Amino acid sequence: MRHHIEQLGPKHLEALKQLLAKDPTHNLYLLGVLEEFGIVCDPTRAPFAFHGRFTGESELTAAIFVGGSGGLVIPSAGPLNAITDLARALSATVQLKSCIGEKMLVDVLVQHLNGQVKFSKLQRLYSVSADDLGPFTNPLLRVATEADVPRLVPLAAACVKELHERDPLADDAEGFAVRVKQRVMTKRTYVLEENGQLVFKLDIGSRSQFGAELEGVFTDPGFRGKGLATLCLGQISRFLLSSLPRLTLRVDDSNSAFAGIARKVGYVGGRGQRFVWGD
Repeated sequence: MRHHIEQLGPKHLEALKQLLAKDPTHNLYLLGVLEEFGIVCDPTRAPFAFHGRFTGESELTAAIFVGGSGGLVIPSAGPLNAITDLARALSATVQLKSCIGEKMLVDVLVQHLNGQVKFSKLQRLYSVSADDLGPFTNPLLRVATEADVPRLVPLAAACVKELHERDPLADDAEGFAVRVKQRVMTKRTYVLEENGQLVFKLDIGSRSQFGAELEGVFTDPGFRGKGLATLCLGQISRFLLSSLPRLTLRVDDSNSAFAGIARKVGYVGGRGQRFVWGD
């Protein structure tokens, strides 16, 4: 079937929304990006673009989000051949530096977008709706404030170091602290405090009318084994699902303990995912 590739603009907004809404669970991150930033980059923000694959009848069949020139690449859920066509078309202009999505789609993007992979992690996407939640809550979980930032930065850095095997404070301490503060100022980070110490955190990575994706779920190693993650994940899930239809989170295949916590709270495992980053 004949097809063509083009960068998406305002005239494609409704078509992109409809495409992503066909599989909201697996497109939740992109739906959040689209709702927050739109389909066209604001000149005052870091550059990004959506690229789409259309059939001969001009039906949008797949899309890829590209931050910068490949700093972050996210494919829509969709046919493997459609994502492959997009990857081939973008191979001359995009060099993949990080990517997240369904494993088979990420594999294709890494292959065609000149990805120099330093780190790769297999994951599974878990999702939950309000009807599936278990009876786990912790009302002491709260939105992080600006006053928490000095204590939150090392906790967030420990999370990145454990999950992604790199130290963000060694790479770019100032930039990392700014990003932590930005999430706090937009009320996307929740924390649990015990005796003046922040012992648990999580972030809302993406949010839209279709749901939210949680990320950066982390308990200080000295406070593990007390059920804090179960109670706090249950608390934030119950809170967010009072106004949203679904939540998702990505669980590393190697982290059976956290997978057990997610299932206990009510999350159900879905399709395999892959996260990569490189130069």
